[in-house]
Amino acid sequence: MRYLLLALCIWVNPLSAQKNIKVDRREAKEAYEYLNDFRKNPDRYARNLGISRLKNVSPIQLRWNETLAKVAEFRAKDMARRNYFDHVDPDGNGINFYIQQAGYALNPAWLKKRSNNNFESIGANHDSAVDVMKSFIIGKGSPGYMHRKHVLGMTEWYAPMEDIGIAFIRVPKGSTYKTYMVVLIARHDW
Repeated sequence: MRYLLLALCIWVNPLSAQKNIKVDRREAKEAYEYLNDFRKNPDRYARNLGISRLKNVSPIQLRWNETLAKVAEFRAKDMARRNYFDHVDPDGNGINFYIQQAGYALNPAWLKKRSNNNFESIGANHDSAVDVMKSFIIGKGSPGYMHRKHVLGMTEWYAPMEDIGIAFIRVPKGSTYKTYMVVLIARHDW
């Protein structure tokens, strides 16, 4: 009987998370606007966040891309439904795989491993999408400030990227985290 109850809990929990997922596209767009504003005036925004002057912030204004936004939404929902938080899903797929599957052309070299991730930053348990973006930029909890480098285009790899899609979802119950955010910044095969 105990095993039957455990199996039932495992089966019901993902279903309850699925029913309670709320996609908040307004929040996603606010994070998009905040990021583009930050890229226009990084010194002012850095001061407001209490961080030192940032060098090499890409001046490229990112363009909203519906394909990337849909992939980001899929990834955020998947993490909430299956109750995990990682750049690689439980099936071993990274974001490069999902971006290509959605029809956004990537270089074949970036698809050699199904687990590859060259374009994704993720955050969880923040009150708003702008709060997640600020945490990426501040860099707390991000090894080597990789999220900062990604969203601000601070490396030779990230600087030319110009397309963005963001998803922000809320999960009132049934998942470890109450919010998930996925930011995809990419550029078609170059």
